[in-house]
Amino acid sequence: MSNEIAPRKNRRTLILLLLLFCAPIIASYALFFSNVRPDSVNYGELLEVKPLTGTALNQTDQTIFRMRQVRGKWALVSVDSGKCDERCREKLYYMRQVRMVQNAERERIERLWLIDDNEAPSPELAGDFEGTLFINAKDSDLLKAIPAKASQHDHIYLVDPIGNLIMRFPKDVDPSKMAKDIKRLLKVSQLEHAMGTDKRH
Repeated sequence: MSNEIAPRKNRRTLILLLLLFCAPIIASYALFFSNVRPDSVNYGELLEVKPLTGTALNQTDQTIFRMRQVRGKWALVSVDSGKCDERCREKLYYMRQVRMVQNAERERIERLWLIDDNEAPSPELAGDFEGTLFINAKDSDLLKAIPAKASQHDHIYLVDPIGNLIMRFPKDVDPSKMAKDIKRLLKVSQLEHAMGTDKRH
């Protein structure tokens, strides 16, 4: 009798182990096919990836600006009138602070202010937000490629190191959450670069 019980017990144990092993796979398929999705870990809204192309005028030195000039870096982008009201200043401030809190990684980030009218920013702004590129983009294709729910002025946008627009942060943005998104992207892109380097070797 005991000889018959032992194989049954072993078989039951094996079946239980198989079920435990397969449970996560079964659950993921069940979630997928029932159209249940976990919440995104991103704070910013992922956009349809598209390159930003076109030329504009760099107001700092009156030279032609193209996105390839910041190629290799992530770019935080704000679109506003050159008059720059309180909300405009707030976005420029948040872009500066989000870059600063990345510490050693901050050199991988550029800040662009795309000015969408003929208003010239005050000299005070240039001093307050030194390092931000002031770009006169009125009538430029750069602006045509940037989507907005209501107004381009509502958002801070993110462009990847090869010049693709990839993300839009919400109106009344939370800078701490935006900084976490940027930190995560910097970390992932650094790992991808390291992996690519290892493969070449």
